[in-house]
Amino acid sequence: MTKDQIYEQLNDIFHDTFDDDSIRVTPETTAADVPDWDSVNHINLMVAVEARFKIKFKTAELESLHNVGHLVDLIQSKLESR
Repeated sequence: MTKDQIYEQLNDIFHDTFDDDSIRVTPETTAADVPDWDSVNHINLMVAVEARFKIKFKTAELESLHNVGHLVDLIQSKLESR
């Protein structure tokens, strides 16, 4: 799966999680850029990402993420290692 395809799917996940179809994630997007991205929605977001891509994150991996670009890299790495 290409990074563009991952971003496309992430946009759908963000729209569903935050109930906001105007969100367009970029590599630089952070929690500060998305209204309502709090700790509860962060968990909901990560669970939705795991379900959509059929992957599992380790806590340490999630703690090392700084923006959506890092998340995309992690998703792509997990998909390639299957």
